[in-house]
Amino acid sequence: MPLDVNGPTKTMETNGVDMTPLNLNSTETNNSICIFGTGDFGRSLGLKLLQSGFHVIFGSRNPARANLLPKGVEVLGHAEAAQKCQLIILAIQRDHYSPFLRKLEDVLDGKVLVDVSNNLKINQYPESNAEYLAQMLPGAKVVKALNTVSAWSLQSGALDASRQVFVCSDDNAAKQKVMDIARAIGLTPQDNGSLMAANEIENYPLQLFPMWRLPIYLCAGLTVFVFLYCVINDVVYSAAILEKDTSFRLAISIPNKVFPIVSLILLALVYLPGVFAAIIQLYRGTKYSRFPNWLDRWMLCRKQLGLVALSYAFLHAIYTLVIPIRYYVRHRISTSTIAQAKKNETSTFSAVAAWRTDSYIALGILGFFFYVLLGITSLPSVSNAVNWREFRFVQSKLGYLTLVLCAGHTFVYGWNRFLNVAHFRWYMPPAYTLSLVIPCVVLILKFILIIPCIDKRITKIRQGWERRSAAQADKKFKSGNVAI
Repeated sequence: MPLDVNGPTKTMETNGVDMTPLNLNSTETNNSICIFGTGDFGRSLGLKLLQSGFHVIFGSRNPARANLLPKGVEVLGHAEAAQKCQLIILAIQRDHYSPFLRKLEDVLDGKVLVDVSNNLKINQYPESNAEYLAQMLPGAKVVKALNTVSAWSLQSGALDASRQVFVCSDDNAAKQKVMDIARAIGLTPQDNGSLMAANEIENYPLQLFPMWRLPIYLCAGLTVFVFLYCVINDVVYSAAILEKDTSFRLAISIPNKVFPIVSLILLALVYLPGVFAAIIQLYRGTKYSRFPNWLDRWMLCRKQLGLVALSYAFLHAIYTLVIPIRYYVRHRISTSTIAQAKKNETSTFSAVAAWRTDSYIALGILGFFFYVLLGITSLPSVSNAVNWREFRFVQSKLGYLTLVLCAGHTFVYGWNRFLNVAHFRWYMPPAYTLSLVIPCVVLILKFILIIPCIDKRITKIRQGWERRSAAQADKKFKSGNVAI
């Protein structure tokens, strides 16, 4: 049958996709996008869409005053702009939905409405803004998207910090269309399912470092405790008992004790939940049982704990480097040298002291090196370049090696003063002994867990073996009820 070139254009559908030829003379084109809202975000998004080849139409209450909008966009009244586009982006706050959108209910019927709004606080309303919009306009296809992108990131063009956007909708075709537009402007969309996920998506930008809160609170608590402990041990004791003013230690000496102590404790806390998890699995005889909530939360923030610990290790290294230029240190060295010159004597060389000093420094350098290596491999750009076995080897095997080296560094520093009561001021042990309690517990428990018979049982459990299932199978076998 010959084609009628001058006849009416027919609509074809292939696999659910509209294959209608584009009519360039039509006022409504497939790449036209309408934006309601001429604020910072609306203008930035309009410019980005315009640069990506879309025809952008702004709906405005007063089209004549749209002088701040990007050049090249079309500005119309709300109703007229909505009529010309199938997809409308609502860059307005929830407070302005009603009665503004209710007046346009007939025009918006069947349109794709993209809700990009955020609230001022988490769970501000009983339902999400997108669900509220869908209830208000039941004839529209509501999609939640683009609320995690800022106007500044759209203007800067780099988008490195906020490239990922979350998209959800009850209409799969509308959701796919919005995801295609997000890709076209350089974003990375993630399908989050139906509008039931809108509340979670809207709360996401309002969260302030959710995975960092526990590590930071824990670090702050330990820092305050260790600092006060050192102040009492070094400054208050010296002033009260020895009648010496050592308050100058508050600037460098005491912080240089606090940083390594807290760093080592935090590093041990990174690996302690894994030990607890293995013990719980051994006790239950299965991996198909949830851990307690506190342990789940602890395990989820291990990366953040490790990075906070690494930052304290960096501070310890920097503070240690300035020790030779301190007035207190130079004064002690010069005073000791002058005293020896007056007495015409020199101190004898001690091989034990030399070994102790060199071992202490070597263990510190090696521990810090592996510490930094752990931190580098936790970066997404590095962790994505290694497979799971390599990542596990670095984070687990080398992680425990780092813990051993850092604990050894502290042991050699303390040397024989751990059990010497003369160094216990007001019956308080030296501060560095506090940093060894948790690391020693972790290393002892880990040593027990890697004993072959125990390690074999843990490996079986993590591969799906269950003690209860094995016992039931054995019971059936003994009773003769096994099918052959």
